[in-house]
Amino acid sequence: MIYDISPPITPDLAVWPGDTAPTREVLLDMARGQHLTLSTLHATVHLGAHADAPSHYGHPAPAIHERPLQHYLGRCQVMRVCVPRGGRVSVAMLNAPIQAERVLLCTATFPDPCAWNADFAGLEPALIDFLHERSVRLVGIDTPSVDLSDSQDLPAHQRLLACDMGVLEGLVLEHVSEGMYELIALPLPLVGFDASPVRAILRDLPRR
Repeated sequence: MIYDISPPITPDLAVWPGDTAPTREVLLDMARGQHLTLSTLHATVHLGAHADAPSHYGHPAPAIHERPLQHYLGRCQVMRVCVPRGGRVSVAMLNAPIQAERVLLCTATFPDPCAWNADFAGLEPALIDFLHERSVRLVGIDTPSVDLSDSQDLPAHQRLLACDMGVLEGLVLEHVSEGMYELIALPLPLVGFDASPVRAILRDLPRR
């Protein structure tokens, strides 16, 4: 079974206020009698389900093409957390032991990818350290950021930087049950860029 945890990319997709929403420019169109259809995409690289690079929140720091692909591929654990709007997920909110190197957290605080709400949840910096101590190499969340919308010092991002952990933001997890999966969410090798969109999917693990 494959579970798509990426929102559809349409002009209605909510992006961070002031960032570049996705638009399509059709250069050639078979519907107009031309010999093929050819499009140009204009958009932020922090688009829908995406992987931040350390260069997004640290300098000097690696760009997205320099990140190990192993962060974004392999066994992962999906966990639901009960966190209020505008709050941060703490260690105490985790409802199960950590059992994988990749952890995806469903907060349900950004329910509609096409409707921006600024009171989404983020992550406590101490939670990043807790996960790192348990050999977690990537954390993902179903909100636009692991930090709160009004954060300027980005404490959760800074702990990710210190721990050299990967991060996925903008995931869609409401339709996925808690448990263990295989994650595939590879960023594009965008040389020098601070993030990349991903087509994030989960697959059921083989039965033993």
